[in-house]
Amino acid sequence: METLPDLFTSLRPRVLGVAYRMLGSMAEAEDVAQEVWLRWHGTDRSAIANAEAWLVATTTRIAIDELRMARRSREHYVGIWLPEPVPTEDADTPERLHEAASDLSVAFLAVLERLAPEARAAFLLHDVFDRDYPEIARILDKSEAACRQIVHRARSRLREERPLQVVPHRTHQQLLQAFADALDKADLKSMVALMDSSAQLIGDGGGIVNSFPKPMLGGARIAQLLFAPTLRRRAELRMVPAFFNGRMGLLRYFGDHLESAMSFDTDGERITQILVQRNPHKLVRIVARQPLSLR
Repeated sequence: METLPDLFTSLRPRVLGVAYRMLGSMAEAEDVAQEVWLRWHGTDRSAIANAEAWLVATTTRIAIDELRMARRSREHYVGIWLPEPVPTEDADTPERLHEAASDLSVAFLAVLERLAPEARAAFLLHDVFDRDYPEIARILDKSEAACRQIVHRARSRLREERPLQVVPHRTHQQLLQAFADALDKADLKSMVALMDSSAQLIGDGGGIVNSFPKPMLGGARIAQLLFAPTLRRRAELRMVPAFFNGRMGLLRYFGDHLESAMSFDTDGERITQILVQRNPHKLVRIVARQPLSLR
């Protein structure tokens, strides 16, 4: 029989998995996990029939409240808000978030921002965490029919915002490695060839560092933007492949300073979107995980 702390520790990855996907911020997810722990510690364990179900329900309810508050603060965010990237090992999930096969990409989390808090919770619980509608109804205090409708509408909206394209990890890595090699060789022609003509680049500087106030459109323009530092600051520039959010991305260093973490979407043949996280507050975990030689 596991002790109360040991049982929570074994299920903490699931708590973080739900909270991070709800909030798009590991810092906020860890705050939620701490609140869940306090409630777990103060509850009567004998009254809990299923510990995991209790923790998922409690995490979801707290995360919904936190997301509502976060939405208000994000209305005043300077520039475009993007999720915090979290370092992973190959196809692992942040902090081993239990759901290695689920979609955890930065792009997917960014699209989830379009959903209202309860819709986001219902969609994630059903489509990512495989919870059935009776359980979702209990968590959200709604009817099963209402939850089915919420999930259906959320799924439809996400398809409109981000058409489903399943690209094997190996294909994604090969394409991204080819792009990194072209950038390292300052081969603009190859970079442009690897970009979709209608690609977009979205950056998040958080008002702390410069970034684009709106998405940049056009594969050739984006390639030229990324190519420019190879002419001016090539001796300082380093592009380091790294895994975060379960997929390979690129870390851009100037000297020992991590300037950005770049996440990529592809259609299997070309790069369709680049999400550039430059806000230093959202790069803390990636910096901490990098070897000293790469900092």
